[in-house]
Amino acid sequence: MKKNDDVLLEGLLMQKQTIGFIGLGVMGKSMARNIMKAGYPLIGYSRTKEKCADLIAEGMRWADTVQDVAVNAEIILTMVGFPKDVEEVYLGEHGLINQAKAGTYLIDMTTSAPQLAKKLFAAGKEKGIHVLDAPVSGGDIGARNGALAIMVGGEKEDFDMITPLFRTMGTNIEYQGSAGSGQHTKLCNQMAIAGTMIGVCESLVYAKRAGLDPETVLKSISGGAAGSFSLTNLAPRILKGDFEPGFYIKHFIKDLKIVLDESEALGLDFPGVSLAKSLYEELAEEGLGEKGTQALYKYWK
Repeated sequence: MKKNDDVLLEGLLMQKQTIGFIGLGVMGKSMARNIMKAGYPLIGYSRTKEKCADLIAEGMRWADTVQDVAVNAEIILTMVGFPKDVEEVYLGEHGLINQAKAGTYLIDMTTSAPQLAKKLFAAGKEKGIHVLDAPVSGGDIGARNGALAIMVGGEKEDFDMITPLFRTMGTNIEYQGSAGSGQHTKLCNQMAIAGTMIGVCESLVYAKRAGLDPETVLKSISGGAAGSFSLTNLAPRILKGDFEPGFYIKHFIKDLKIVLDESEALGLDFPGVSLAKSLYEELAEEGLGEKGTQALYKYWK
């Protein structure tokens, strides 16, 4: 007997519901591609059409505006840069909540503020629109391989309905609770990464200064207790001098600022997050904001 989510997936495809995707950058492009590979019709919008030429050639229908997506898709995913972008896309005069039909599912996969996620959920509820916050982790590698971790907040029945779609993009999909819970979970993720990236970079700098072969060191420590996604996937990029973004420094700074704002509201103080944020801000001031988080290594160079 087929699982319930398999039946739901078949139902969505049989009805040929159109999926909308707004924000086709480093992560969004691969996520959108995996949705199309699963057989969903896709309409997409991003700031620069030229950068989406490959997706258009593969069958994605191009939308000239956010409003075009809102009125032509039943399920809409967003993956934009900053909370201010999220607010504009959702709550602007021509934004999704003001333009989408009742019954539409809106899923924000941007890492954004939990309080904003709650605001979007409430605004959607008033208009009969289903809103989920579903930020992701796994970087460009996870997005490309359809192996993202997806952390979801909102109503459980909405999560259950959209889970088959999530499975086209991720393998670790968890319902975290009410609106904003997905964003809170992603902040926990970013806090863990912040400290880990400092440790990864410092260990590689130390290995080199001690006269060791960093690649041999990496073979030893990545399979032991120090093992992590950053050590396995980003440390090799560092050793190759590859600092191109799987996740932008400028966006990580944004995430860490949200962590500190939310922590203050909870009466918490996290010196490790503050340190990581200050180090990344120094790199951004040197013009490295468009590089990947592994470029933290350059702090010691």
